[in-house]
Amino acid sequence: MRKLFLVFAVVAGFAANSFGQASVSATATAAATIVTPLAIANAGNLNFGNIATNATGGSVVITPAGARSTTGGVSLPTTIGTVSAAAFTVTGETDYTYAITLPAGPTTIDDNNGHTMSVGTWTSTPTPTGELTGGTETLYIGATLTVGASQAAGAYLSDTPFQVTVVYN
Repeated sequence: MRKLFLVFAVVAGFAANSFGQASVSATATAAATIVTPLAIANAGNLNFGNIATNATGGSVVITPAGARSTTGGVSLPTTIGTVSAAAFTVTGETDYTYAITLPAGPTTIDDNNGHTMSVGTWTSTPTPTGELTGGTETLYIGATLTVGASQAAGAYLSDTPFQVTVVYN
């Protein structure tokens, strides 16, 4: 029995030496940086100005730069009225870029007397991304107004504003 105990003690000693390595460890820290929230605010509405039409109908295009052109039976009177691309002020983290999402479909404008026109084919400057140089940028939106044949005279306005969305890249 004593021999058996001695053999067991020798085997256990070897096992302890062969598997008994010293453990090592390292540490790391966790960190996060919260950036300035991205924000967008209306800085000016989209206005097509004064428009004259005839029995043909047509369209008026406002570019993001505010330039106006026509097609079809639409003309632009000498008294132009208010003409402007929509403008939005985008603010956020300096030098970050952001993606721009324009309306997916047209917006209807009406004169509150049952007459409507459609605004669509949205364009922007910048496009399709902007950069927040100094933490801010102005985003300009243009579009195409479809004017019906013999469109009724009156002031037309969208009941539901169109939406522009921005998100950090």
